[in-house]
Amino acid sequence: MPRAIHHFRTSTLPQPTSISEEEKEEEERSGSTHPPTSSSSFPLVKATTFTIVNKCDYVVWPGILSNAGVQALPETGFTLQSGETTTISAPKSWGGRFWGRTHCSQDSTGKFSCLTGDCGSGTVECLGNGAAPPATLANSLWTVPGGTGQNFTNTGCVVDLNDSCPSDLKVMSTGGSDGLACKSACEAFDDPQYCCSGAYGTPDTCKPSSYSEVFKTACPRAYSYAYVNGPL
Repeated sequence: MPRAIHHFRTSTLPQPTSISEEEKEEEERSGSTHPPTSSSSFPLVKATTFTIVNKCDYVVWPGILSNAGVQALPETGFTLQSGETTTISAPKSWGGRFWGRTHCSQDSTGKFSCLTGDCGSGTVECLGNGAAPPATLANSLWTVPGGTGQNFTNTGCVVDLNDSCPSDLKVMSTGGSDGLACKSACEAFDDPQYCCSGAYGTPDTCKPSSYSEVFKTACPRAYSYAYVNGPL
C-alpha cells in the first residue's frame, strides 16, 4: 500500500434543462408544468467533478474504475506530474474508485506496468481493470436523485505509511534498499485470520490484528480490515 499520493476535491455541476415546443404544447393541453427553460434553470440531479492534485515530489499515474452498472468515465488512467492538478467530470449517480500507481515504466515491447497499484492493462489507461495490491483506493458513490449528493468526507493518512510499515509487510525495491509500499497482512500471509475468511468470516470471529492497527494509526479514517466499524 503506497503512501497517500493525491488529494481530491469535489464540486457539483448543475445540468441545464431544455424543452421542445411540442412538449410545451402537450403540457398546456394536459395542465402539467415544467421548470423554466432558461440557462439558469437546473434539475435537482447534478453531476460532479473530481479535482486530483499530486502533492508528492514524484510522478503518479492515477487509475480509475467505474462500478458495475454505472456509466463508465471516458478516461481510466493518466499521468500526473508532481504538483500537477487535473479535473474529471462524472455523470449523475456515478460510483467508482480512484487509486495512484507509482514506479511505472514501459519495457522494450512498450508494455506499461507499475510496482504499486498496477491494473494489468499494459497501458496507461486501465481499460476497466482494477488495482492489484499493494494499492490505496479512494471509493466514491455519487447518488443524488432528489438531493445534493454531497456525501464525501476528508480521508487520508496522517503519517507516511511506508515509514511505519512492519518489515514483514514491506514491498522492497529491486535493490532491496527502499520500501516502495506496505502490503496488508492478508496479502502478505494469505491467512484466514487476517483475510476474514473461512472460520474467521464473521465480525465475531475476525478481529483487528496488530497489523491492521498499524494501518488504523497511520490512516485513522480509512478501512484497515474487513470488519472495521465505527465512524471513519
